[in-house]
Amino acid sequence: MRSLALIISVLFHPLLMATYGCLLLFFGINDTIYDYMTAPANKWRISLFVFVFTFMFPVLNIFILYKLKRIPSITLSEQGDRTYPYIMTALFYFGLFYLFLDTNIWMVIKLLIIGGGLSIVLTALINLKFKISAHMVGIGGLLGGLISISYLIQFNLTPYYIALLIVAGLVGTSRLILNEHKPYQLYFGFLLGLLVQSGLFFGLQTLTFV
Repeated sequence: MRSLALIISVLFHPLLMATYGCLLLFFGINDTIYDYMTAPANKWRISLFVFVFTFMFPVLNIFILYKLKRIPSITLSEQGDRTYPYIMTALFYFGLFYLFLDTNIWMVIKLLIIGGGLSIVLTALINLKFKISAHMVGIGGLLGGLISISYLIQFNLTPYYIALLIVAGLVGTSRLILNEHKPYQLYFGFLLGLLVQSGLFFGLQTLTFV
């Protein structure tokens, strides 16, 4: 059971959520403006940039910190090990947002990135007091982004909501099995990601199609 829980935790690692969001918009959800109004080469190019900045660079940073003995484990299981890697990860998100800022890329992608960065900063600040689940922050943020996009483009994404809620349940259960979190830390993380991402989208909805 622990092996399955670990696999689920890796597959739905919070650093992969931005990449999954891009892949869903460009390849998973058909017949939207993001699908048919984006050239295939641009879809892959944007997704690759997102993957490199929001997954590869942060993972490399954590690995370097581990090798330098600044953190005892790459899993960041202990509350005290998380704050600095979280801040560094947020900087990668903000760097990608700055890189995308003046480019002809959908504002939705930019909002997903900046929303992810803000969620990580808030998670780092909260982590100074108590530990919350970054996995659930990521899942909640992705769901918040999809709900917002569905409303703004008037496109029914209900099957994707249901799928993400099932994934959230699996991930939350996995984190409990691995003894990484208590239930309230999972709920708080999920709500944080959901509220930050949806709040950002609805607060800036006039910019969404720029």
